[in-house]
Amino acid sequence: MEFFRIKRDIPFMRYALIFNVISIVTFLVAVGSLATRGLNLGVDFTGGTLMEISYPQSADLARIRDHMARLGFTEAAVQNFGSSHDVLIRLPVKEGVTSAKVSETVLRELTKDEPNVKMQRVEFVGPQVGQELFENGALALLFVSLGIVLYLWFRFEWKFGVAAIVANLHDVVIILGFFSIFQWEFSLPVLAAVLAILGYSVNESVVVFDRVRENFRNRRFRAAPVRQVIDNAITRTMSRTIITHGSTQLMVTSMLVFGGETLHYFALALTIGILFGIYSSVLVASPIVMWLGVSRDDLARPEKKAGPEAVV
Repeated sequence: MEFFRIKRDIPFMRYALIFNVISIVTFLVAVGSLATRGLNLGVDFTGGTLMEISYPQSADLARIRDHMARLGFTEAAVQNFGSSHDVLIRLPVKEGVTSAKVSETVLRELTKDEPNVKMQRVEFVGPQVGQELFENGALALLFVSLGIVLYLWFRFEWKFGVAAIVANLHDVVIILGFFSIFQWEFSLPVLAAVLAILGYSVNESVVVFDRVRENFRNRRFRAAPVRQVIDNAITRTMSRTIITHGSTQLMVTSMLVFGGETLHYFALALTIGILFGIYSSVLVASPIVMWLGVSRDDLARPEKKAGPEAVV
């Protein structure tokens, strides 16, 4: 299906060096922010108090957040849980204050507006548990990245695997860089979004690499330079890219606009990942493949013809 048919090949590789310089600068800025400022880790990773509150009517989340800010919990996460009457509150660890004391203080504050509010449950997430979650999340990123390299190595050629892992690393660091620079809360849903983007981005790279392989095997491109082969591959996949990523982004945008605070940073991470996933597949992975010296012999090795001595 092609809604956007492009007749002439777009010379992406002509500007590959310029865009890769921009990518390197952006990458270094993200790494610098991560090294100096770090991530604003949520309660899932740092530990804290988890409370489930029940209201007799629909809860006013904005009002509850104001109460939490008044108590000094400016980073509290407040969201509906199951229904509009039930609210889940996540509070970070406060030195010198026990979980029981925190829950009593919060309940006392909330009953000022609604005397019939009830505390359904209280849980404490220790910092040790949060540290384990963070370490397991980092290991998940590592293993996913290694799996992607091995998959592309066996499916195509090692040069494609190297290009894909650089592009995926680029996407992950850029997403984390955004969260570090703007100090957005990094929670388990955001980590899930980063892992999803890894698979999403490599899928775009595989589509382009498949077209590159087809072009190398096509007689039409037998005498064409590698730059032209890659430009044609990217141009011919543009329609698919616009339709696929446009449809996905419509869904993600709906979560970003209407999903509330619960899905806000999850959808935000997906949005950044989708945009940079397209960029990295076209203007990071493809140029690296070209600079690594991919050739027709790598993907379309000629079959050996039987000589006269092989005829019986």
